[in-house]
Amino acid sequence: MTNRSRTEIVSQILESADRSSDDNDDGVTKTKIMHKVFLTSAQLKEYLMMLTENDLLGYDSATRKFKTTQKGHRFLEIYNNMSGVMEEEINKNSNLGT
Repeated sequence: MTNRSRTEIVSQILESADRSSDDNDDGVTKTKIMHKVFLTSAQLKEYLMMLTENDLLGYDSATRKFKTTQKGHRFLEIYNNMSGVMEEEINKNSNLGT
């Protein structure tokens, strides 16, 4: 497994909270995110605090669940578009060498 960037980890957390909200509209627990994204509890706590403070992830204290916000969806859209562009460039450059 390669080292992930902070941005990649953020996108994985947001996707995890977003996908789970498709099945159940009330969000996802901290434990489920931790297992899906492969982070320690301490690491996840740091990310969740940063994401909620920046309104990318919402927290419902009644259900104790997290859910990707509209701003978080926008981040994912931009991140996925940029990843696609980078992938195309890498493929294009690797094909030039053959």
